[in-house]
Amino acid sequence: MARTALAVRHVAFEDVGVWRETLLGLGYDLAYLEAGVDHLGADSLLAADLVIVLGGPIGVYETDAYPFVGGEIAAVRRRLDERKHILGVCLGAQMMAAALGARVAPGPVKEIGWAPLTLTPAGQASVLAPLGTAPVLHWHGDNCELPARCERLASTTHCLVQAFARAPSQLALQFHIETEPARFENWLVGHTVELGKAGIDPRKLRQEARSLGPATRELGGKVLATWLDSLPA
Repeated sequence: MARTALAVRHVAFEDVGVWRETLLGLGYDLAYLEAGVDHLGADSLLAADLVIVLGGPIGVYETDAYPFVGGEIAAVRRRLDERKHILGVCLGAQMMAAALGARVAPGPVKEIGWAPLTLTPAGQASVLAPLGTAPVLHWHGDNCELPARCERLASTTHCLVQAFARAPSQLALQFHIETEPARFENWLVGHTVELGKAGIDPRKLRQEARSLGPATRELGGKVLATWLDSLPA
């Protein structure tokens, strides 16, 4: 019987991207839950074999403006407590941090564009090792503290916690290695207001996607496949 993967999506263009090919190739049936539209109760994320919580342009602390956020954090917390497989990306990583009691707040700068990570010794021994010093896509303004009893795997100058793991089967990535370069224009259009406010030229990001995106695409699939292969049945 096929395994099930459920991706929690916050905006249409921030989907599993290149990971879809990896998931289907490893025998997962993929479905989406649309945050803010579909019901997100405490038990909503328990049934799937794998949950991927994707990115989005809101903050985990904006529960008054976006009431569904509190329910989503509670659902993430329940899955974490049940020790089930979960992967958080950007906002999804921040959801995991918040669910574990860590502070999430605006960082000193917005990190947008391709840049390398610094892997910690634990990160160098983890499924992130193939990333090395290769540039990956960053697109966030919020940072999180390291939750208690979690291991920090990567950092950048302006974001100390770029990745953490609570267990081998519970992984949080602040950066993006799932983005499909061929569809990156969707990101530029969807985030045009943020780019304008940050003074970032979309032409620069478009060129980075063309020159650096293909390598990130390959590494992203490799990291996900390695992580999935390492998970207990």
